[in-house]
Amino acid sequence: MPGLPFNLDDLINLRSIEGNRVDFKATWDEWIKRDVIRTICAFANDLLNMNGGYIILGIEEEGGKPILPPRGLDDLDLDKIQRALTGECRGKISPEYVPMLFPEVYQNKWILVIWAPGGDNRPYQAPVRGDEKTRAYHIRQGSQTVEAKEDLLRQLLEQAAKMPFDDRRSLESRITDLSPTQVRRFLADVRSDLVSFPQPIPDEELYRKLKITVRVNSHEVPRNIGLLFFSDDPDRFFRGARVEIAHFSDDAGGNLIEEKVIRGPIQDQVKMTIQHLQSLVDVLIRKVPGHAEVERTVAFPYEAMEEAIVNAAYHRSYEHSVEPTKVFLYPSCLKITSYPGPVQGIEKSHFQPDASFPQVPSRNRRIGEFLKELRLAEMRYTGIAKIRRKMRENGSPEPLFEFDEGRTYFTVTLPAHPGYSVINAIRQSAYLWAVGEQADAIAHLERALKEQPQSGALAAQLIEYLGKMDELKRAEQVLEMFRTQPVKYHETLPYLRMISTLLERGQEKQARQIKRLMPQFAVYEDKVEAAIILRRVGELKEAHHLFRESYETKKNDAKFVHEFAQTKIGMARDTGMASSARKQLWGEAIELFRRAIQLSEDPIRQAWCWYHLGEALSKLKRPRSEVEEAYLRAIELHPDESRFHQGYERWKECSRKK
Repeated sequence: MPGLPFNLDDLINLRSIEGNRVDFKATWDEWIKRDVIRTICAFANDLLNMNGGYIILGIEEEGGKPILPPRGLDDLDLDKIQRALTGECRGKISPEYVPMLFPEVYQNKWILVIWAPGGDNRPYQAPVRGDEKTRAYHIRQGSQTVEAKEDLLRQLLEQAAKMPFDDRRSLESRITDLSPTQVRRFLADVRSDLVSFPQPIPDEELYRKLKITVRVNSHEVPRNIGLLFFSDDPDRFFRGARVEIAHFSDDAGGNLIEEKVIRGPIQDQVKMTIQHLQSLVDVLIRKVPGHAEVERTVAFPYEAMEEAIVNAAYHRSYEHSVEPTKVFLYPSCLKITSYPGPVQGIEKSHFQPDASFPQVPSRNRRIGEFLKELRLAEMRYTGIAKIRRKMRENGSPEPLFEFDEGRTYFTVTLPAHPGYSVINAIRQSAYLWAVGEQADAIAHLERALKEQPQSGALAAQLIEYLGKMDELKRAEQVLEMFRTQPVKYHETLPYLRMISTLLERGQEKQARQIKRLMPQFAVYEDKVEAAIILRRVGELKEAHHLFRESYETKKNDAKFVHEFAQTKIGMARDTGMASSARKQLWGEAIELFRRAIQLSEDPIRQAWCWYHLGEALSKLKRPRSEVEEAYLRAIELHPDESRFHQGYERWKECSRKK
């Protein structure tokens, strides 16, 4: 029967477990047995609250890394080894401690995985090296098992006096408070063999294998870790075991846009919080006018947000603090606050760039392990460095880490990317516009543009809204003001918005005049937007040139490919062009329309592509069945479009005459 509640390949290749928590042994003999007993004792003592570790028999190691394929234990009696290990642990480790043993086949070789989690009755003693009659306390120091002496012994005894809260039994709860569905989902997420076993495994057996329950007298009760990860609402059992998100429109926090409370198992809280924050960032980026990708950097890097949220869930206390984890999103920054502050031994100086963290016991030993198995948490002491690195890569200011002298809280502040204020202003104006407060939306943009007159994104959005309000004179003034700026960003966006606004009102002559004022296209996003505008204003050759320049980068964008194809058929309709050139354009348009159909998930866009494809196929005198199929597919996808029916009838009439 399978037993591992985690993925064996991840364990062996050290993907979710720190290397100093895994000890490889090539084989099994009397000397190795003695080393293994001492290492089991050290893992059980769990000095740093990392929840012990693993010993893998049958795999050699070099430099702390496994040598694969494994040597295996095929020539040994695994049952005999397990009996010997169990007997030795009971006889040599005091108080009694027996690890969990899992014989497994890995790469066609038998191995034995020994899981020695942190013990409930530490400190433990085992025989010292070279003297089986003398016992001592053993601990792990890095990747070595050593005797605990002097300061290390004192630390062990202090640590042993109190079991980590997340691993304690919960006498006020019942085993029915655990959700077997949540447990099985977790096992599936970590790719445990337990979920693929042919015979259903009883819920209680799964709980024991995960060590989320403990036997008290004649019945099983949950451990706190089980309630935190596998109950539907941990906040029922631990006040404050939730996340509260507040989104403000100003840095003073006076105008609350949205509040959200995230509940559920801890791992779900982490995922849902990150997803919610990411959705807010995505909205902000999409609100930039003219093009969805005009801001290529994000307000807050996903990885930095994820690490800060995971750290808050991992390192906060669920024992004494009744305050939820708080996430505040401001225009200028994102703040994540958990309670209380860091454990003793972690000082403010350790959060300085290039500083290293001391080896101190974790507050929670089981939470971190489960988060790592889910690939949410980083290896120990690497999270802060990752936050700094990702902020730097995004071009964002340095993150800030803060806690008070009494260590009552810990706050991570992620300053927004410098361009975020522009995006935020656009978002707020979009909200005001959507709720019918058009004058306020325009006033909001005017204030933002006054502060950042060099922003083409702000000017473009303001021009678009003024155009919708039929305030064309004011829109022209905004464009003229922007033109006078000595330094400009997203320089062509205001021109493109002005041209588009004029075209929507049928003022093609004025649109052409603005087009002549437009500066040379300097950045890729401007080229694409300009190509689309130029096609619509009738500048087909120039549009075709820009489409062709951008094709390799945008060839998987259905809208871009569709627009490019329409440009080609527009040029091909020019009877003054050589017939060979027109034929080539019709052929290239056919290829693009077919590609756009494959890429697009929008049935309306697909319908128009099929319709124009039918026209192009007929121009090249392709088989009648092929042309008819294209027209009929267009009608099928969008039956209410009269132009499709009219075009189909015209083609049938022409084909009959021929």
